[in-house]
Parts: sequence; structure tokens; C-alpha cells
Amino acid sequence: MKEKETFEEEIKRLEKIVDDLASGKLTLAESLKKYEEGIKLARGCSTVLNEAQRKVELLMKKEGKFSLEKFEDKESKEQE
Repeated sequence: MKEKETFEEEIKRLEKIVDDLASGKLTLAESLKKYEEGIKLARGCSTVLNEAQRKVELLMKKEGKFSLEKFEDKESKEQE
């Protein structure tokens, strides 16, 4: 079973896809496949960033004191 890639690894893959698409050397079919993969990676990275932002906001908003509260992950619940 393949382990989930880290955020940084997914960003590197996304950058490679952008470079490949920008090169103009791919066929239409290859380009579409890379584009689809890139969209999936971008959505995954966006989810990770949104979760990090919510954690930071929870830390900063608790009555001016720094504390970490458990938060509901709306996107995970929507996918269930």
C-alpha cells in the first residue's frame, strides 16, 4: 500500500506537472491526463492549507490566549 505523500511532495509534483504542460511537448491525451492529476493535487493541497489556517485561527482567537481546540473538519464530513 502506497503511503500518502507529504504536502511538500505534492507541491513538487504539481510544479513538475505545470512545467510539463508549459513545455508544449506533450500530446493532447498526455496533457489532459497531467491536467487532471494537477487538479487533484491542487485540491488536496488546498485542503491541507485550509486545515492549517483553521488551526492557526483557533490558536489566535481563544480569548486572546494561545490554545488549541479540536475543530470539525467540514470537508471530511462532506466526503463521508
